[in-house]
Amino acid sequence: MKFAYKFSNLLGAVYRHGNLSFSKDGNSVISPVGNRISVFDLKNNKSETLPVSTTKNIACVGLSPDGNLAILVDEDGAALLVSLITKAVLHHYHFHKPVASVRFSPDGRKFVVTKDNVALMYHAPGKNREFNAFVLDKTYFGPYDETTCIDWTDDSKCFVVGSKDMSTWVFGAERWANLIYYSLGGHKDIIVGCFFEKDSLDLYTVSQDGAICVWESDTELDGLVLRKTQETKRPVEGEEEEEEDRGEGEEGQPRGEVIRGKTDGPVEKEGTKNVRYKQRSKHFFNKEGNFNNLTAAAFHKPTHILVTGFASGVFHLHELPDFNLIHSLSISDRRISTVSINSSGDWIGFGCSGLGQLLVWEWQSESYVFKQQGHFNSMAALCYSPDGQYIATGGDDGKVKVWNISSGLCFVTFTEHTSSVTNVTFASSGFVIVSASLDGTVRAFDLHRYRNFRTFTSPRPAQFSSLALDPSGDLVSAGAQDSFEVYIWSMQTGRLLEVLGGHEGPVSCLCFSPVQSVLASVSWDKTVRLWDMLDSWQTKETLRLTSDGLVVSYRPDGKELAVATLDGEISFWNPQSANQTGSISGRHDLQMGRRETDKITAKQSAKAKSFTALCYSADGESILAGGQSKFVCIYHIREQILMKKFEISCNLSLDAMEELLDRRKMTEFGSLALVDEGVGDGDGVELSLPGVRKGDMSSRRFKPEIRVSSLRFSPTGRSWAATSTEGLMIYSLDGALVFDPFDLDLDVTPASVRRQLRQAEWAAAIVLAFRLNENALTQEVVEAVPYQQIPVVCSSLPDVYVEKLLDFIASVLERCGHLQFYLTWAQSLLTQNGQKLKSRSGAILPTIQSLQKSIQRHFEDLSKLCDWNMYNIRYAVAMSKQRGVKRTAEDEQGGEAGQVL
Repeated sequence: MKFAYKFSNLLGAVYRHGNLSFSKDGNSVISPVGNRISVFDLKNNKSETLPVSTTKNIACVGLSPDGNLAILVDEDGAALLVSLITKAVLHHYHFHKPVASVRFSPDGRKFVVTKDNVALMYHAPGKNREFNAFVLDKTYFGPYDETTCIDWTDDSKCFVVGSKDMSTWVFGAERWANLIYYSLGGHKDIIVGCFFEKDSLDLYTVSQDGAICVWESDTELDGLVLRKTQETKRPVEGEEEEEEDRGEGEEGQPRGEVIRGKTDGPVEKEGTKNVRYKQRSKHFFNKEGNFNNLTAAAFHKPTHILVTGFASGVFHLHELPDFNLIHSLSISDRRISTVSINSSGDWIGFGCSGLGQLLVWEWQSESYVFKQQGHFNSMAALCYSPDGQYIATGGDDGKVKVWNISSGLCFVTFTEHTSSVTNVTFASSGFVIVSASLDGTVRAFDLHRYRNFRTFTSPRPAQFSSLALDPSGDLVSAGAQDSFEVYIWSMQTGRLLEVLGGHEGPVSCLCFSPVQSVLASVSWDKTVRLWDMLDSWQTKETLRLTSDGLVVSYRPDGKELAVATLDGEISFWNPQSANQTGSISGRHDLQMGRRETDKITAKQSAKAKSFTALCYSADGESILAGGQSKFVCIYHIREQILMKKFEISCNLSLDAMEELLDRRKMTEFGSLALVDEGVGDGDGVELSLPGVRKGDMSSRRFKPEIRVSSLRFSPTGRSWAATSTEGLMIYSLDGALVFDPFDLDLDVTPASVRRQLRQAEWAAAIVLAFRLNENALTQEVVEAVPYQQIPVVCSSLPDVYVEKLLDFIASVLERCGHLQFYLTWAQSLLTQNGQKLKSRSGAILPTIQSLQKSIQRHFEDLSKLCDWNMYNIRYAVAMSKQRGVKRTAEDEQGGEAGQVL
């Protein structure tokens, strides 16, 4: 049960790359985050990361019209068909080349994928019970360069494709006699967006140089005529020659029909007039001459609103077809990567990949509905709040962010640091966060007023790489990596109390004992020093290590100390006797990957790797360890064995993920990964013509390396978190998949449990349910107990089952709506068994903290609801009084008028 953790959420990153999509009701936005997708519920202010992942970063997402299915395509063209209802992968497919965009037809029967200069139309999965979910219907040729965007007509009869060759192509989804294909020009740069007018074939095309063309068709959608049956069966010109191009799917898949556009245009049939387009008008965004690349566009057909985003972070709202500017606003200082509009047209979603920003803007009220930004550099540290409701993170961007675990959103960001944040920690009160940074300061932040109320500095500038706070919250200690000293400050006065010297190398980690005023410091000088805070800051003990010390951690009861060293070992010490009690050699458990620039194998490089993050579990029986690897190991301390390895990521877009060298990337000149491709798409380098001063030639693309920088167990013991290259990963207990019976016997069956219920033997039924240890059955038994019998049952339960019932109530109370019922259970258990529980306070502390977390969350939700109702009632009373005054005044005026008459 202790090791049945599964991935539950991804925090710290809200958008990376790809297109945003709104749900069918328009209340949720779906954002690609690396190789996963997150769903942000804008109405309830919550986020959720789906437990599915692609092999590389997601490049584009296609959402079905009913909102039940999503197609995720990564950078290499590997696709996943995902159900947004069951959150499971339904089908795998590979397009073998990078895909620019995916778009379902409005009727949900087809979807179009663009790759290279080809548009592929597939039958949409899920309509019929087919074995192969991706069945190719037609292949459309026409553009001479890569395709960029797609749009469908409202009746799904035609679709339009934009291309990098500055042309736009209109294709028929069926074999129309008067519209097979139509090519439109008029632009001098890459097509960024192409959009049909509502219930019409009229078009708007937008290019990267800030030009928009309005195209008018001479035919309505109803004027499209199907070809005759015998003509449809004839082979299309060029079909035999293009036999190899048509086989886009896997071998053995039904071949699709090929439609090839020609430069001389389609030939008109007798009796049918082909669809013709003419350019109605052309408008420009850059009228003032300040040229700025247009990077994203979206169009809402019912309201005729066009939204365009630019490389400078500015967006414009225009009303088409007259091109009237509604308003423009700058939302970022980096390029806007994607724009999306919800179904009602009220909310506009923006994604900025450079800063990892996700914004939802309500254009009518000109206000933000949603505004989130992750750490746009790596996260270096994390810490749980004492009640387990919040997580504070510090990153290399110098920011400290506080995240709400239940909602998954960041609610405050502190930007006072000017360099990388190396460590963060909560005070015991839960309302103060202390952070250390390489800028030479340690800062304390207040979560009541959201301000930096203390700044601690050293007499001489020092870069602080480690931080610790004593259990009372009065002493702040930080270790320097350049002066080899430990500094102690007072939280109350902000004064420097002492400088502890003695280490002969950089101080890599600090940790206070949970039960004593003893500070443990580990250094590269192969020692751990225990400092007594009550005895003139003297060194209490010095522990000799076999190699450079990297990280130190105390067990929650303070009776054991774990130290990770540079040789890949974790050693355990008794801090009272200064004796080593055990060690674990975990170098081979890390399983390092091979970086693209490495000259040696992963097996050889793993010999020089070690754990850089340690954390005890809440009960102190196991320990988490992580480092420069995609794995996090959990060890059983007493048995000194590896219990489980968690794979943090399977994203091959990160470096050091693969253990073996890919021979396909090796050439006579070396690895292809080391070759600078030169031209980027806006994120990388833009090589311009000689003499043109434009672009930042110092910017280069790089693959971030997978690593785990920090690990923490939740105080409730039900989850743990890791800061990695991908973000803040939360792993929670999965009780639904675990069968962990307690004191099982042949007589303990669900039937016997329900038999005890029918006989009104409530205590016996609860005991049998816990022996079987199935959560659904236990909940059924507990909820069957009459409300009046709760105190009687609590008093008659055996001691061993009191703790189990309390732990069960703490977990159920978090998600259940029977608030008063379960609160009565908790009150009766704590009242009648308080003395027994107090004697084992250390063991049941995670359960009590979990219960407190659940009650606190319900308290906050109910208090907000009560305040809202109270304000509404006050408003209604004030309005009724105001109307009463008006009526009285009107009556008085009427009476005076009657007297005058």
